[in-house]
Amino acid sequence: MVEIFLRTLPFFAIIGLGYGAGRSRFFPPEATAYLTKFVFFFALSAMLFRFAATLPFDAIFNGRLMIGYLIGTAGVYALATLVAYLRGLDIPTAAVEAQCAAIGNVGFLGLPMLALLFSEAAIGPVMLVLTVDLVVFSSLIVILINGGREGRLSLGTLRQIGIGLLKNPMILSISAGLIWSALRIPVPAPLGDFLTILGGAATPGALFAIGASLAGKSAERVQVAGWLSLCKLVIHPLCVAVMVLWLMPIATFPAAVVIAAAALPVAGNVYMLAAHYGVAPQRASAAILLSTMASILTVPLFIGWVGAP
Repeated sequence: MVEIFLRTLPFFAIIGLGYGAGRSRFFPPEATAYLTKFVFFFALSAMLFRFAATLPFDAIFNGRLMIGYLIGTAGVYALATLVAYLRGLDIPTAAVEAQCAAIGNVGFLGLPMLALLFSEAAIGPVMLVLTVDLVVFSSLIVILINGGREGRLSLGTLRQIGIGLLKNPMILSISAGLIWSALRIPVPAPLGDFLTILGGAATPGALFAIGASLAGKSAERVQVAGWLSLCKLVIHPLCVAVMVLWLMPIATFPAAVVIAAAALPVAGNVYMLAAHYGVAPQRASAAILLSTMASILTVPLFIGWVGAP
């Protein structure tokens, strides 16, 4: 377990470095925003495209893994929604809490970290998890917030979801890479080198951006943030483990990767959605900050439990 902790420590150290730069204002919010844009639209997209274009389709798509992860994630999503309902929260606020409980930082933290810890064979399962999160649950929160406010699901909401998916660079890069792979087109050496160099900036850039963005997060509503962090860091990976290890068992390696991915802290884009719609952004902010801090210990525990190579 100590070895796993030491292997994950450099990733969190870069997050800490970004946090220090943000808190000291050496790296102001404007710089963080532009770094995040660079990673999101360029570096991470190059990494995702290269991986998808060079992997066989069956190394990425695994129907049982997808369904197991989907049901496990839906379980913790439903639990958080039920608890929010019992506390008397409205549908939009309950949706934000459920998103905090179920959606982890798979793109910026999970993909680079798990690819290094588990080897590049982990990329396929992690990309599948990322796709489910983006397509299913990022759409669901938009439906619940708009439906809760308007009392119905409008065509405008569906149009908004569709445009959002089509404009998401992660979805576009994964889709383009899968098409490239399906057509069996070899990646020319200059293009491969370009994608490797640009994608190489994704890991340090993403981790530093996570830390710098956390510098602006508040720790208000600590009790709620603690509950949501418990859901995300403990209950979510356990729900997924029940599905992929026992109820719908899959091969040991992809099961271990998807459980580790489920153990990641709350994704930063949950705050972006909450702030965009004006629904409990402080609650999301506190959950991101607290879960990221606690994940320094919990993520190595789960990775050690599932058995990283």
